Amino acid sequence: MANTESVEYMLTKNQIITAEITDITSEGSGVCRADGFAVFVPDTAVGDVAEVRIVKVLKSYAYGIIEKLITPSSDRVTPECPHYKKCGGCVFMHISYEAECRIKSQIVSDAFTRIGHLAPAETLPIFGAEETEGYRNKAQYPYADYKYQDGKVFPEFGFYAPRSHRLVPVTYCDLQPFVFGDILRLCREELGSGELPCITPYNEENGSGVLRHIYIRQGFHSKEIMVCFITAKDSSQIRTALTTLGNTVIRNFPDVRSVMLNVNPLKTNVILGDKTVCLLGNPVIADTLCGVPVTLSPQSFYQVNTAQAERLFAEAKRLAAPKKDELLLDLYCGAGAIGLSMADSVDRVIGVEVVPQAIEDAKANAERAGIKNAEFYAGDAGEIAARFAAEGKAPDIIVLDPPRKGCDELTLKACVDMSPSRIVMISCNPSTAARDAAYLCGRGFALDVLRPADFFPRTRHVECVVLMSKFSKDERN
Repeated sequence: MANTESVEYMLTKNQIITAEITDITSEGSGVCRADGFAVFVPDTAVGDVAEVRIVKVLKSYAYGIIEKLITPSSDRVTPECPHYKKCGGCVFMHISYEAECRIKSQIVSDAFTRIGHLAPAETLPIFGAEETEGYRNKAQYPYADYKYQDGKVFPEFGFYAPRSHRLVPVTYCDLQPFVFGDILRLCREELGSGELPCITPYNEENGSGVLRHIYIRQGFHSKEIMVCFITAKDSSQIRTALTTLGNTVIRNFPDVRSVMLNVNPLKTNVILGDKTVCLLGNPVIADTLCGVPVTLSPQSFYQVNTAQAERLFAEAKRLAAPKKDELLLDLYCGAGAIGLSMADSVDRVIGVEVVPQAIEDAKANAERAGIKNAEFYAGDAGEIAARFAAEGKAPDIIVLDPPRKGCDELTLKACVDMSPSRIVMISCNPSTAARDAAYLCGRGFALDVLRPADFFPRTRHVECVVLMSKFSKDERN
């Protein structure tokens, strides 16, 4: 429904319009239209009719907030999290999960249509998550002084508000295992007791203080927990204090098998630094993924939703259709989980990852699993793939699992030069996946299958898996 009044002038700040939300962006904001403008409104659902206050006007679009909800959408539900609007991480907590999956499916489809200009031969239904709470196996909590409304200042753990480094105090998050909140609460109490005076909260503005983050990860199947303290400084006094805190954590939580110290002295948004020390227990924790034993260090890349990762990797294997006489090249392999999960179905697996520690983890994972036909190389995926292409190495299957920025052109060109019969790409960013698929499909590959997958329920993020196959010159014509 358009604006109920006939408007002859441009939208202005603080103007109130009445409009119907007709679409949702990939960022999770609702979209309505007024006076020729698209207006983006957070915390809305398709079908909402609302009075919207315009808060910012740009050349061809505007931003608004709900002033009054007139008719709620049938997709609406009541958010249970008390931090919902302040934290901003769960942009879809106010709608049903069924509606969220519809939106995410459309986001993936739109990316391939609008960005890639591609029409897959088959689009499969989204992999919705069986659990929408407590599904994450890791979390990183900044530690900072927080000023309450009464003027009192206390060090707190939490998350940053959207598009800022303004701390929102959070102990229990619906997306994290409940035990993470219990550990966080204990650490906050111990740090606030005055018994560990050298462990002060880090101040991003002036670089003072010590403790930047607490990083907790847990094996989904093993339930083993790692607690990693990330500090801006290192000293024997700091290590002694954090070892004392770590011992308290272990006494209260026997599943904690590893207490680590990571030092990041740089003024940066990057969380982990280069220096890591084991304070207590083991330097890694164990888990299994797709039946393959894995070990996890603080730096190891590991899908944060293990249950969904296992489902998606099984789907990737089904789409890849590996055969016993084939070579599989796993680029951006992380700790090797995808390639190792397919090793029993191919002749040989080669994995490539830029993070050296992840490659060491991958080698160890293969050894523990008794997998003899896998080898791993540390280095840039594009550079090593280009070298393989120049050496005439011809994989039958290439698996791509790039970071959010997608593949670089060197990697994509090498994939084309190696001319595999199938490429399976798993992506956490539909936009870059569509871009990269368009590059490959313009150079001799066909987009056979597209399938969205929801690894991050209640958030704006959505993944997808893509199958592309090589086809002949005659078929291209």
